[in-house]
Amino acid sequence: MRKVGEIVVIFLAFLMVQNVKCELKDSCERGDQKIKRYLLYDVNPGEGFNLRRDVYIRIANLVRKLIKVDNWVLVLPPWGNLYHWQNVQYGLYAPWKNFFDVASLNKWIPVIEFDDYLKAEGSKVGSAYILQHYAEGWTGRWEEKYDKKPCIQKHNFHHRVGLDGSWFGQTWGTEIQVQNFTCLSIQGQASTLLPLIKQDLKSRSILIGRAETILHDEYGGKWYWAARQSMRFANHLQEEATRFRKNQLDSDDVHDKTEVKEDWRDTKIKRGAAVGGPYISVHLRRKDFIRARGDEVPTLKRAAQQIKNLLKKENLTTAFIATDAPTEDFQDLTTLLSGYKVVHYEPHPDFFQLWNDGGIAIVDQIVCSHARYFIGSYESTFSFRIQEEREILGFHENTTFNRLCGKKASCEQPAKWRIVY
Repeated sequence: MRKVGEIVVIFLAFLMVQNVKCELKDSCERGDQKIKRYLLYDVNPGEGFNLRRDVYIRIANLVRKLIKVDNWVLVLPPWGNLYHWQNVQYGLYAPWKNFFDVASLNKWIPVIEFDDYLKAEGSKVGSAYILQHYAEGWTGRWEEKYDKKPCIQKHNFHHRVGLDGSWFGQTWGTEIQVQNFTCLSIQGQASTLLPLIKQDLKSRSILIGRAETILHDEYGGKWYWAARQSMRFANHLQEEATRFRKNQLDSDDVHDKTEVKEDWRDTKIKRGAAVGGPYISVHLRRKDFIRARGDEVPTLKRAAQQIKNLLKKENLTTAFIATDAPTEDFQDLTTLLSGYKVVHYEPHPDFFQLWNDGGIAIVDQIVCSHARYFIGSYESTFSFRIQEEREILGFHENTTFNRLCGKKASCEQPAKWRIVY
């Protein structure tokens, strides 16, 4: 009788868990089909485009672990008027498909656009966890942990009296309603959140705010590179870059040996196989970098001299420049490089109208990534992303992991983050 009683208790416990899960929707699904759940995330508004791409990889690999036990889908946060996107109207948000091949992302983990989430689920979210560092700061001893704490920073959510304790807030231009709201002090990697999310059985959808607070589980490892390879640029941007390379730089994938397979999962590039187009590419950061990293940012004269030296070394006569420098600075640089062909991408007004600053930045990155030789700027995430693209394409590391020197005649070059399969 005791054994029978134990079986009954276990069975009842199982039913209770199922009932909790069934509250997530009107009816429970049978067989192998599981209830679909959604993970949303956001990033500090001040972070730029290329840092946000890095945060996506952290969250994507968190979802990779979550889908082993449940049917999770990652909701892609729309792109707003970011710091470097000077021509994007405030309050307008662009979907990921404007910049990335969403079908390619789905070959790694299930993803949907935020607009599609709203159509499927409405503007309600079960739980929101706004991440923050611990108020006491670094204690000198590393341990992965999280605790529910009072909010340290301002956030967009507020209570509305008389509405079951729900919270409301503006997210990507839409007011969403959150049933459970918590500020979470955290120290750790993305997977540190796994127990928290797994325990939140009642929430069909969960929002992670300030997701840049968590670290990569394995930066530069196999899963990092798989997620990174899935982030292929949208076809219309690839086509624009291809047209520009052919017309302005005498460059194409066949001659440059930069052809890639349609499905990145079938791609295993041999390092050094890519040759690149007959030009060097330069990413020259100016603007805020001159103030923030003055000693590491070369003057235009020093930049020009380094570019000349590289052109001579590579026996080339053409330099493609990607820069945020004002027009007069670029004209001065062109004058300093007299005798060489200096190329800069200037979009057609129709292209700019459709894809604005984000589209231009991506075309710059694609063109830089296909050059015979690339040199970037110190600690620039824009340069980091180009180096990753070149690593994926199969360029030799010596033509990829390079940066311009500032005041010093020689400087430490970037770490070589090699692709892992």
